[in-house]
Amino acid sequence: MNKRQLASAIWKSANEMRSKIEANEYKDYILGFIFYRYLSEKELRFFTEQGMTDEDIRQMDETDEDFVNYTKDTIGYFIAYENLFSTWLDKGSDFDVSDVRKALSAFNRLISDSHKKVFEKIFNTLQTGLSKLGETASTQTKSINNLIKLIKRIPMDGKQDYDVLGFIYEYLISQFAANAGKKAGEFYTPHEVSVLMSEIVAEHLKYRQEIRIYDPTSGSGSLLINIGSAVAKYLKGDNRINYYAQELKENTYNLTRMNLVMRGIDPANIYVRNGDTLEEDWPFFENDDIEHYRLVRVDAVVSNPPYSQKWDTKNKKHDPRFSDYGVAPKGKADYAFLLHELYHLEDDGIMTIVLPHGVLFRGNEEYTIRKSLVEKNNIDAIIGLPANIFFGTSIQTLVMVLKRHREDTDILIIDASKGYEKAGKSNRLRSSDIKRIVDCIHERATIPGFSKRVSKDKVRENDYNLNIPRYVDSFAKPEPWDLHSIMFGGIPNDELDGLKTYWEAFPGLREDMCSLYPTILDK
Repeated sequence: MNKRQLASAIWKSANEMRSKIEANEYKDYILGFIFYRYLSEKELRFFTEQGMTDEDIRQMDETDEDFVNYTKDTIGYFIAYENLFSTWLDKGSDFDVSDVRKALSAFNRLISDSHKKVFEKIFNTLQTGLSKLGETASTQTKSINNLIKLIKRIPMDGKQDYDVLGFIYEYLISQFAANAGKKAGEFYTPHEVSVLMSEIVAEHLKYRQEIRIYDPTSGSGSLLINIGSAVAKYLKGDNRINYYAQELKENTYNLTRMNLVMRGIDPANIYVRNGDTLEEDWPFFENDDIEHYRLVRVDAVVSNPPYSQKWDTKNKKHDPRFSDYGVAPKGKADYAFLLHELYHLEDDGIMTIVLPHGVLFRGNEEYTIRKSLVEKNNIDAIIGLPANIFFGTSIQTLVMVLKRHREDTDILIIDASKGYEKAGKSNRLRSSDIKRIVDCIHERATIPGFSKRVSKDKVRENDYNLNIPRYVDSFAKPEPWDLHSIMFGGIPNDELDGLKTYWEAFPGLREDMCSLYPTILDK
C-alpha cells in the first residue's frame, strides 16, 4: 500500500468514526492524536540512541529529575513511560479516557522553557474536546481506542518517514476541509495554490543563504511549509529557514505548530504566535524583547487571509503599517492584510497573497490604497484564478505578487481562470496550469488571451482600475466552420490560407497539392 492509498484508507475510517461530529471539529482530535504519537515515537528513538534497553524505558517516570531535565533540554519535553502512545495501545481493554487526560496534563508541565513557544498548550483543543467524543467515559474511551488503533497504521520510524507522515497529515486536512463547508477557509489553502505560490517565491529567493518566511494568517501551516520546502531545494545545509506564523483561532494555531514540528523543522527556527494580526502587529520585536527593539522584516510573506473581513479601523490612520498608503474600509480588511505584509517585507523580498477580485476595482478607501500601490511600484503581478477553487466558497480569487522595490514599472496581468480540471464539486489547477503561470511570471511574457504587461500609464488611463478583463481578453474566438469541407471532405481554405508564408516560399506548391484533391478545387 503506497502513501496515497494509506492516507485514503485512514481518511475513510476516520470519516466513518466521526459520526455526527462536524468535520471542522473532528480534525482537531485525530490530528492531535497523530501529533501526540509523533512526539512519543520521537522520544523513544531518543532513548534508544542513549543506549537504553526496553526495561530501562519502562522505568521512565518523573522521579529522576536529572534525567527528566536532560530529556527536556535535548528534545524540548518529557513523556513518562505510562503516558506514551505505545503504552496506551499495550493496555488493551485496561485503557481509559482518563489515561489521555492525565498524559496531556503532564505534557504541559514537562516542557522545557526554551520550547514553550512551540509546545505550550498545544493540546488544549484536544484536551477540552475529549468530552465531545461520547456522552459517557465509556463511550469516549471506545472512540479514542478506535482512533489510536487507526493512527497506529501511520509509519513514524524516523526522518525518512516525514514525507509519508507529512503527506498523510496534509491529505487528512484537505479531506476535512472538503467536508467542512465555509469553515474550511479558516485552516486550509488547496495544495495546488500553495505549489503555485511556492514556485513564484522560490525562484525569487533561490540564491540566498538563509531566509525568513512569514504567514500572518497561517491556518494549518501547510502554505508556509510548502513555501519552505520549495525554497529549501536551493539552500545548502540544514536549518537555514526561519518560519514566522501568526493565527487568530487557538485550535488552528495549534495545527500550525503541530504541522511545522512534524515536518522535522527545528523548534529553534519556529516563531509562532496566537493573536489578531491586524490588531496586534507581529513580528514586531526580535524575540519579543521590548528593550532591544528591532522591526522584524522577512524575505517572503505568503498568505490566504479571510476575504473581505470586518475589522476595527480606530486609531489605524497613524499605524506605520498603513500610514503611507491609507486605511482599508472597516467592512473589508483585504488591503489591511496586504499592507501589514508589505510592511514586514525586506526591501529585496517578495510576497504572494490570495485576495478576492474586488480589490482590483472597488472605490473609496480601496481606490486610494490601490493607487498608492501602483504609483509606488509595489504590484509585480496579478494572477486571476479559476472559480470554485477554494473549499467553502465559489467566488473567483486571485494571487497578487508584490515587492517593496522593483526594477520593472509595469504590472504583469495573467488570466489563468480557464486552466483547471474538475475535482468533484470543486475545480483544481493541474500541474500544466501551474507551470504555465510560473513560466509566464518568470519570463514576464505577454501571451495573447492569457497575459499582458501593462504600463503604469495604461493603468492611469483606466483610473487605477486593475480588473483583469480590461487588459487581457481571454474569451476564445469562435472556431470557423467550413461547411463544404464538412459535407464533401477536403482541407478548409482558411486553414490553407494560414500557411501563406510557405506558399510564398514555394510557388506552385499549393496548386500542386490541391490538384490531388478535386473536392478542394471545386470549392
